Amino acid sequence: MVRIAGVDLPRGKRIVIALTYIYGIGLPTAQKILKDTNISEDIRQEDLTPEQEDAIRGAVDKYKVEGDLRREVNLNIKRLQEIGSYRGLRHRFNLPVRGQNTKNNARTRKGKKASIIGKKK
Repeated sequence: MVRIAGVDLPRGKRIVIALTYIYGIGLPTAQKILKDTNISEDIRQEDLTPEQEDAIRGAVDKYKVEGDLRREVNLNIKRLQEIGSYRGLRHRFNLPVRGQNTKNNARTRKGKKASIIGKKK
């Protein structure tokens, strides 16, 4: 089991896919990391040598991932709420932030539909 940035990478997966399990690393970043370290994308996680693991760890350390990134995102949201911006209010009221329509959809964000007494269609 390979552990990088505090995350156990899943066994049996290609390393390019396994790296995406780290918060803050998507497919393009994983491909760039492997290209920089000269490691094939097709190699499986359990087939990595210790030298390759160390090379990947060193490359991942250059990026802001996991706890630091989560903390930064939460602080950005908190800042928006404190200054009273529109986006901050949308976060505070748990509504869609990026301009989506909420009249008919947005049930994932708004929650279970509450019926209003006396309202007719």
